[in-house]
This record gives sequence, structure tokens and C-alpha cells, in this order.
Amino acid sequence: MDSFWPVPDVLAHLAGRWRVERTVRDLASGDEGRFEGTTVFRPLEGGGLLHEESGLFTWQGVTRPAERTLRFLPGKAPGTADVRFADGRPFHDLDLTTGRHITDHPCSADLYRGEFTVRDADHWRTVWHVAGPTKDLVLTTDYARVG
Repeated sequence: MDSFWPVPDVLAHLAGRWRVERTVRDLASGDEGRFEGTTVFRPLEGGGLLHEESGLFTWQGVTRPAERTLRFLPGKAPGTADVRFADGRPFHDLDLTTGRHITDHPCSADLYRGEFTVRDADHWRTVWHVAGPTKDLVLTTDYARVG
């Protein structure tokens, strides 16, 4: 049985710099890619955190720079977050008060199902299963606190 590390306030917990390692597996083709980089969660004016991820993504032998920006805003319940894309569109909710959270994000004809788990104060993981007419992917990301 897995044990999870409860997080009473997800925004306070995530603040700072994290080393990121992600594998991307295409279950249909068998291809596998890898992202390595850094995520920084910095305070947003008005509350919440700006999530800025940057690094290198290797897919089918080609390595290129990759980045993304998200906004982690205070959620409806204390200690939770409302995660949004950089342009403000909703992405998913996030509640780590038990150390584990499962959420969905419909995207066009695809469904993203995410599982977030916290192992301890300095390590957490996300696993996204993406299913749809043209996608059958598993994205596994491990985060380790820096400093």
C-alpha cells in the first residue's frame, strides 16, 4: 500500500524551486520521450502562485527546449488550488490535504485524468493518462525540491 504525505496548504507547500523529470509514453506506438528541467512556483500579485516550467524535451531522438506556464490560484476550500492555464482558462482543481488527489480535464475529444501524490516534504508526483481518438499517453512527472 502506498503512503501519502498530507499537505494542509498546497500553495504554501509548492512555493519555491523544483527539479522536474518527466517521461511521456505513447501507448499506441510504444514511443517514449523525456523532459528534464525546473519548475519555479513564485507568488502572484493578488494571491496564488505562477508556475513556470522550463527544460529540455527529447522525443524520437530529437531534443528541444520546452516550457509552460500555469497559474495556481486559491481554491474553493482552504488549502486547495484552482489550476489554470497561462491565459486563464480552467485546467483542474488540486486538493492535497490527504496527500493524494485525482482530477479530470476534458480537452476537445481527449480526456486527461491526473493523479497527484505527495511522498514527503520534498517529493511529489503527477501521472496524467490521456485518452482520445488520437491520443493514448501516460505522462509521469517527478518533482524534487531544490534547496
